[in-house]
Parts: sequence; C-alpha cells; structure tokens
Amino acid sequence: MAKSNKPIFWGLFAAGGTVTAFVTPALVLVTLFAAMRFSPDMFTYESMHAFAAHWFSKLIIFGFILLSLWHAAHRMRVTLYDFGIRADGLAAVILYAIAGLGTLMTLVYLLRIH
Repeated sequence: MAKSNKPIFWGLFAAGGTVTAFVTPALVLVTLFAAMRFSPDMFTYESMHAFAAHWFSKLIIFGFILLSLWHAAHRMRVTLYDFGIRADGLAAVILYAIAGLGTLMTLVYLLRIH
C-alpha cells in the first residue's frame, strides 16, 4: 500500500476548523467591545504590544494563524474541486504553498516583536 500524506493535511484542516470556529466569535466580540470603547485601557497600543511580545502569546497567535491558514487552504482545495477544477495536484501545491508561506511570514513577524 502506498504511503499517503492525507492524514497530515486532514489533521491540520480539522484542528484549524475547530480553533477557528471557537476563537473567531471571541475575536469578533473583543473587536466589538473595542469599537464601542467598553475597555479602552485594554486596547491601547502599549497593552496590545505587551501582549504580543510575550512568548506564550506569540505561541498562541502563531498556532491560531497556522491552523486557520491550513484550514482555509484545504477548504479552498475542496471548493475548487467541487466547482469543476480537476487540476487537484496543482491546486494543492499552490494552496498549501500559500499556507506554508503565510505560516513562515507569521513566524518571522512574531519573532520581530520585542
């Protein structure tokens, strides 16, 4: 039986969908609070920078973005196939390369925050 890398991508897809489904509503709520100025001290540049500069926060931000990117890439691959684009190999390479590049860029930018 030939080896397959499908479990890796399906795992990232499932984890990304789960994380995105649970975290995105919370982010929308926090953004709503910021827009309505319920917690102005929490949303200052200094406090957000301090949050993003901590190593554990960087890990959380990186994980959320990584899983969301890989979920989106796989969802787009399946959607393209459903729309009749049968060049699945090419679509997979392009979409997963974009997700990989986004993951790498996230890592670089998070490491630049001091």
